[in-house]
Parts: sequence; C-alpha cells; structure tokens
Amino acid sequence: MNASLNEKLSNVEWGEYRLGDLFEKISVNSLKYKTSELPNIPTNECVLPALTAGIQNQGLNNYVPRDNATILKNVISISANGANTGATFYQSKEFTVLQDAYAIKWIYTDEKLSDNSYIFLTSSIHKTIYGNYEWTNKAGWERIKNDKIKLPTKNGKIDFDFMESFIAELEAERVAELEAERVAELSAYLKVSGYDNYELSADEVDALRKFETLEWNSFNLKDLFGQSTRGKRLKSADRISGDLPFVTAGEADEGISAYISNDVEVFEKNTTTIDMFGSAKYRNYKYGADDHIAVVHTEKLPKYASIFVTTAIHKSSHNGQFNYGKNFYAKDADELFIQLPVKNGTPDFETMELLISSVHKLVIKDVVLYSDKKIAATKKIVSDN
Repeated sequence: MNASLNEKLSNVEWGEYRLGDLFEKISVNSLKYKTSELPNIPTNECVLPALTAGIQNQGLNNYVPRDNATILKNVISISANGANTGATFYQSKEFTVLQDAYAIKWIYTDEKLSDNSYIFLTSSIHKTIYGNYEWTNKAGWERIKNDKIKLPTKNGKIDFDFMESFIAELEAERVAELEAERVAELSAYLKVSGYDNYELSADEVDALRKFETLEWNSFNLKDLFGQSTRGKRLKSADRISGDLPFVTAGEADEGISAYISNDVEVFEKNTTTIDMFGSAKYRNYKYGADDHIAVVHTEKLPKYASIFVTTAIHKSSHNGQFNYGKNFYAKDADELFIQLPVKNGTPDFETMELLISSVHKLVIKDVVLYSDKKIAATKKIVSDN
C-alpha cells in the first residue's frame, strides 16, 4: 500500500463498535445435503453456490439446488468451524449457507451500504476475529458479536465516504501495480531472450508457414558434432560447495544436483547433455557433469539451432529404451541418429534458428496476453463494484 493510503489511515479518526450493535446473524433454511455428495462446479440441478467453512473460493466450494434454499446476496459470511474459523468474506453475489458457517447483515435497514463499504467492513471484522478463535473456541456469532471493530469516523459517526474512497483508491492502486508488473515481466522476458519485441519477423512467419513442407533427413550425432564426452563420477560426500552447476541424471532442477568448486572438467555453454535415461537438455551455462551424463558438443552452433538440435536428440533418445537396467552413455550418443530439416542435403540450421526464435516469441506473447487478461479481470471487478 502506497504512502498516500497509509497517510490517510493514520490521519482519519477511529471509533470502536461492537459487532452486535452493527450486524445481526441471518436465519436460513437448514439444508440436509452432504458436501461429499455435492458438485464443486455448477450443474443443471445444482446452480447455487453454498457456503461452508472453507477458505478457498470465499468458502463457496459446493453447489446446491435453489429449491428450499435461503438465497442471500450483499452480506458478509463468516467461517465458524475448522482451521479457518473466523475467516470473513463479502459475498456480493447470490449464495446460500450450507454448514459450518453463517452470514451477517447490516442491522440498519434504512442505510444502504455500497460494495466498497462492505469490503472495508469485512476487512475490519476479519482483522479483529481471524486468528483469535480456533477449533475448540469457534468463531460463532454468540461469541464474536461482543467483539469490537475499529472504523473511521467523522463528527462522531461512521465515515462511509472515507471507506468508499479508500477502497476505490486501493483498487486503482492494485490495477496500476498489475500494469507495472506486466511491463516488468515483458521487459524481463525480452531481455533474457535477446529481443526488442515479441512480434514475429517476416522470415519467422515464413519459417512457421513452411514447417509442414520441410524436407528432413537423418544424421549421426558423431558425424555432426564429433565424439561425445562422458562426465566423471564425483561422490556427494566429496563435493565442495561452490558456484559451478554439477549435472547428474534426473529431471528435478534440470538435473543440477549441486553447485561445486571441485577441480573437474568444465563443459562449455551452448552444449547438450544426455543423462542415463536418454533425457536431453540444452545448457546455456558452463557446468560440470558426472559419469551418468554424455555431453554433445554443439557449442559452435548458433544458440537457437543448438536448442532445436537438443529437441531432436531428446526425441530420438528418450523413448523408453534406456533405464536403470540399460543406461545411456557417451558411446550411445555417438551412435545416435536424429532427424533435422535440410537444405541442399545439409542440415538447415538457419531454419532451425528461425523456428525456435518464433516459438520463444509466441511464448512471450502468451505471457503478455495472460497479464493483459489478469489486468482486465481486475478492472472489471473494480468497475462492477
């Protein structure tokens, strides 16, 4: 929260109010459904969100038929059981109460509260009761109605105008933060990928368009990149902590099991590793490797062409033919054949570069679109309120 909003909170006058003097518990029809038998998404029959003691989705984790249900809207819900007892939410859309929770409404019917005022009140209630009750001391209405919440005041009365403006400004600040995050994310992705923007060039568009008609041929890894290198064993107990990534077999953390300072062979970046199971990974950094790793020396290739080759290697080597009983070794890499697009009978590394560059840009574009949707959804919530 920015300094302006903090300053507003510190400068406003505050008063204490007993919950029971402001709200009353709403009586609802008892529904005899079992949550285990109810859907967690709406169906043709079960269309009404039902409140339980959960904290996910504002406690609305099941759906029930509308028949015989007390339908509530624009009220505050409170969890009364379990680990989330005291969790408080403003429910602006239709729902009903199922079990282990209840709803409260503003007691003064002549005062119609706005959504922003309800949000502010909900926050104040949550701050007062959540964490002060537990499984053996549940946040039931008879207990919490005597708790006091702090609210902004003006001339001795609750200052609803302050609540309204404060929540509106807070929401506007969040939208601005999301837009700033979007710009930062885009800048970071572009910087890492070495791009100025994520728009496809004419050559990249053409490469994607011609992908289905590419001519392919089979090539032996050793013929393309020379003899592969096998790493050397370095027991866990012998590894000295340092900055050099040490690659072993496995998928977790891209196979990096430690960072070491031991005197080991350091492999160049822009190379490909293949582990004992045939899983190939592109490395854009220098690293060490144990004896379950084969290193394919693609370092002379352009970066994106090397990534394409890594994918081709993985497709050929990781088909279940290698396992604990039959490990993949450097000699297997030397005998491996991969499929690559060709031009005039030789590997078309230029097309490989364009294809991988296109994929990178399309992924970045998806991230940007996702961020835009997130911002648009937040703006809609703000405008609806």
